[in-house]
Amino acid sequence: MTKIRQSLMDSSDSIATLDLDKLRQQLLDLFCQVAYQEGDFLLSSGQRSSYYINGKQVTLHAWGGLAVGRLLQSMLPSETEAVAGLTLGADPIVTAVSVVAAYEGRSLPALIIRKEPKGHGTRAYIEGPLLAEASTITVLEDVVTTGGSALKAAERLQQAGYRVNGVVALVDRHQGGAELYQQAGLPFQTVFSIHEIQQRFAELAGERMKDEG
Repeated sequence: MTKIRQSLMDSSDSIATLDLDKLRQQLLDLFCQVAYQEGDFLLSSGQRSSYYINGKQVTLHAWGGLAVGRLLQSMLPSETEAVAGLTLGADPIVTAVSVVAAYEGRSLPALIIRKEPKGHGTRAYIEGPLLAEASTITVLEDVVTTGGSALKAAERLQQAGYRVNGVVALVDRHQGGAELYQQAGLPFQTVFSIHEIQQRFAELAGERMKDEG
């Protein structure tokens, strides 16, 4: 077991109450250890990249999911009445945020937006509780590249009569997503920038080389 993963598990008994700044640092280390890879990758946007971030390695990690829920819940605008995101990447995120909010006495239903309407029953795009018209919803995302996934989710919510007050993501790759949201009038927040992850990844790699040397 690596030092990074061990560090996270050593503090698992306090993740629910750990100071958010310390929690953010541990989540950054987890991203570097299990989610970030360097190589030659084809992204869902069709672009090629020298690195890849598999956010689900963090959001489906037992302690990582709890950390994600706490951090994102703390970033939501006070008027947010529910959280939503496009399947599949946002599924564990909206669930984690909703559960963390419930433990803190805040009701935040979670909605999942399908990429295509289901082929039976109500043929709905949106899964989850039926909310009052014009309810205020924040869209959540794991990794933002061009921004198309979260924007699609926002558009589906708006078409259903809801108000979208912004997008909150775990990682911004700085490849056009923020500009797209700005054009659409959607405030955008992110926990990490790709530059911060790459810098920390390099630091941890250097530490490992020292230990091994």
